[in-house]
Amino acid sequence: MITTTDQLKWTVPGPRPLPILGRAAMVLRFATDSIGVSRDLFQTYGPVVSLTAGGGTNLYSPLPNCPGTVFTYGPEYVRQVTSQHEIYYKYPLSGGLYRKRDESKRTEPLKHFGVGLFGVNGLTHRQHRQLLMPAFHKQRIDSYRDNIVAITQSVLEQLPIDKPTDIAEVMRLLTLRVATKTLFGCDLGEEGGKTGRTLQKALAMQGTVGVALLPFDLPGLPYHHLLNLMAQLDDEMRVLIRRKRASGTDDGDVLSMLIQARDAESGVALTEDELLGHTGVIFAAGHETSANALTWTLFLLSQHPEVAADLLDELESVLHSEAPTVEQLQQLPLLERVIKESMRVLPLIPWNGRVTSQPTELGGYALPAGTEVLVSIYQTHHMPEVYPEPERFNPKRWEGFEPTMFEYNPFSAGSRICIGAGFAMLEIKIVLAMLLQKYRLQYLPQQRVERCGFIVMTPKHGMPMMVHKQDRQFAQGVGGVQGNVREMVQLPG
Repeated sequence: MITTTDQLKWTVPGPRPLPILGRAAMVLRFATDSIGVSRDLFQTYGPVVSLTAGGGTNLYSPLPNCPGTVFTYGPEYVRQVTSQHEIYYKYPLSGGLYRKRDESKRTEPLKHFGVGLFGVNGLTHRQHRQLLMPAFHKQRIDSYRDNIVAITQSVLEQLPIDKPTDIAEVMRLLTLRVATKTLFGCDLGEEGGKTGRTLQKALAMQGTVGVALLPFDLPGLPYHHLLNLMAQLDDEMRVLIRRKRASGTDDGDVLSMLIQARDAESGVALTEDELLGHTGVIFAAGHETSANALTWTLFLLSQHPEVAADLLDELESVLHSEAPTVEQLQQLPLLERVIKESMRVLPLIPWNGRVTSQPTELGGYALPAGTEVLVSIYQTHHMPEVYPEPERFNPKRWEGFEPTMFEYNPFSAGSRICIGAGFAMLEIKIVLAMLLQKYRLQYLPQQRVERCGFIVMTPKHGMPMMVHKQDRQFAQGVGGVQGNVREMVQLPG
C-alpha cells in the first residue's frame, strides 16, 4: 500500500547530480545520447534506475510538476508499464511544449499538434482507437499496395547510378510521398502535397534543442518559426478537411475514412481538432519510422554480404524482377526475418514513454504520481537471456522463434501497440523487395555512423552509399564502419 507520504520520497537509485550544472547536465547528456547514457546507468544500478538520485528531472512529461525520470527494461517491466493503462498514461509527442497550448492565440495549435492517440487515455483512448481501426484494417492496408509500388518505382528510377547518394534522405522522400498519398490522397507534386511538406518541417523542428531551450515567441527564434509553421499547417489542413467533409465520399485515403468514421453506440464523429491531431501523429509515425527502418536495414545488409545474397535469391525466385503482390509477400520468409532482426538490433523507436497517473510501484520502488517512466525498447532487444549474442545481426534466429510482445516490441506492446504496424511492414517489404532486385547499395565509409534522436533513432550524418545496378558484388564496401553504431551491432573490421 502506497501512502501520500511516499509522494515525498524518491527511492529509485541513480547517479548524484553533477556539481554546478546539476540535473541539467544529466538531462543534456541523455538528450545527446539516450542509448549510451541509459546503458551505463542500467549496468551500474540495475533494470530500474533514475536519471539522477533524488529525481527532479523532466524530459517528456507536459505536467506542471514532474517528480523525476525513471528508466527500465526487460519483459516483466515492459508488461507492467504497457498493460496497466489506468496507471501509466501517454502524453502528446510535443512533450513539454504541450504546456504552452493556452498561452496565446498563437499557441492554440499545440492543443492538437502531435496529440492523436498519444494524448488520450482511458475510455477516450478506446473510443478513438475504435474510430481509427477501420482505416488500418488489413483489407484497407492492402489497398494501398498499388500507390506504394508506383511511388517506389518513381523514386528508384531517379536514383543516380554509380554516384554517392544519401540513402537516408532518399528513404525519407519516398516515405514522405507514400504517407502524403495514403493519408491525404495527394502526392507531393499534387495539390495537398505541400501540406505533407509543412507537416514534415513542423515535426522536425519541434524536437530541436533551440525550441527546447528558447521557447519564446520572438521573431528570429526557432520557437517563433515553429508556431508560424503550425499556423500554416492548421490553415492548410482545415481547408483539406472541410473540402473532403463537404464531398461526403470516401476517396480511399485515411483522412477521408476518418472523416466518415462514427462511434457505433453514440454516432459521434471526430471533431476537426481531433482530426488534425490524429492525422499529424499518423503522418509522423508512418513517415519517419519507416524511413529509418529502411535506412538501417539497407546499412545492415551492406555489411552482411551472405544475408544480402540469400535475400536476393529469395526475391528473384518468387518475384522475377517484378514488384510483389500482397499475396507474394507471404512467400518471402527471409525478407520478414531480415526486417524483424533489423528492428531488433537497431530499433527505430528506442523508447516507450509513460507518466504515472497515481502513486505506484515498479521493481520494489515507490513511484510518485507524475513520474516519467521510459521503457528501453533497445535494451530489452539486447538482453542475452532472450537473444543469444544480442549484438549479432542474425536473421536466422527468427526461424521457429516467436518471442512475446513484451520481449520484442518495435511497435510498442499491449493494447496501445502501434495502430499502423501492419501498414509499416507492408511498405518496408515492398520498398526493399523492389530496390534490392534493381540495385546494390555499397556503403561508403566517408561519414561516421552515429546514432541520433530520442523519439526516432536516425543516423546522425545520413547514410551515404553508392548505387550500383544489381551485380551481386556484395563483398564490396564491407568493413571500415566507424562510429558508435559499432557499440550496438557487430560489424566486419
